[in-house]
Amino acid sequence: MAQVAPGSPLRAGLDRILQSGRGALIVIGDGPEVLNICSGGFLLDAAFTPQRLSELAKMDGAIILAADASRIARANVHLVPNPNVQTSETGTRHRTAERVARSLNIPTVAVSESRQEIQVYVGDQMHHLSSASRLLERSNQAIQTLERYRARLDVVSQNLSALEVENLVTVRDVLEVLQRAEMVVRISIEIERNLVELGSDGRLVRLQMEELMVGVADDRRQLLLDYVEPGLLSDVDTAMDTLTSLDDDDLFDDEVLAKMLHIGGGPDLDANVEARGFRLLSKLPRVNETVVARVIERFGTLAQVLRATTSELEAVEGVGPGRAKALKEGAGRLAESSILNRI
Repeated sequence: MAQVAPGSPLRAGLDRILQSGRGALIVIGDGPEVLNICSGGFLLDAAFTPQRLSELAKMDGAIILAADASRIARANVHLVPNPNVQTSETGTRHRTAERVARSLNIPTVAVSESRQEIQVYVGDQMHHLSSASRLLERSNQAIQTLERYRARLDVVSQNLSALEVENLVTVRDVLEVLQRAEMVVRISIEIERNLVELGSDGRLVRLQMEELMVGVADDRRQLLLDYVEPGLLSDVDTAMDTLTSLDDDDLFDDEVLAKMLHIGGGPDLDANVEARGFRLLSKLPRVNETVVARVIERFGTLAQVLRATTSELEAVEGVGPGRAKALKEGAGRLAESSILNRI
């Protein structure tokens, strides 16, 4: 998709073909497997330019490009793919493109003269190239959705922080934040797909998305470190994989989500759970993840860390007097701020 994004030389050549009212069949790859299904045509081995691609499209045969689309290898080629490969297309050009993509797993592009559209085939997948204006419109709508979900995520995260300080967290509270965080991540993935297709035209949308996504991935990971029952999932990466693999129905089914991630000891979603403290303590300045892990290993839960004295914190390996004081004061300020934000 990046090779055919607006602003790329290949996309410029495809647009020129459309504007001239012609069609084309283009294979992106000139390895032996492609040459084995080529018949006729002529060898070019010329540097790629949009103008050359447009001119060569005046002929009926296929155009063979190098794998990186930097050179035009052959033109006016008759392709003979395996006729037994299934295809859902009807036109000769599109049927050939789909068969080549499926049988050789080589990207192919079919430009439709009558429908004035571009289809990209890779393996069993087909994608219709939208115009840059349409992609921008769709991306801006997705950014607005992402803003709303991020705002809601911030609200429930602040609420969870206050509950953690007061040691009043329930399984349901944790699941709500996880669900919101996962939805924010999934929306960003949808936007990322549009941005790949937009190429350089999507740089402003990318800046907005990156700003909205600051801290989300870290918070999601630290939530799992805080609440997944130790020993039931091998590590946090396994928990992350489990979370991302759930479909939307299971993601918003609290009982299924709690069971899959091993959060809470039973089916009671209103049961109290204690935070270990990874998420909150990681927000303290000048305190790295290694120190946070050692402190939590020593004290066990966030509540115990908040009650610890400076001397007790100082006794933890790698903390020391200065960092112990910063931890104690920073955790106190964080706890006070979390409660005030909730009020």
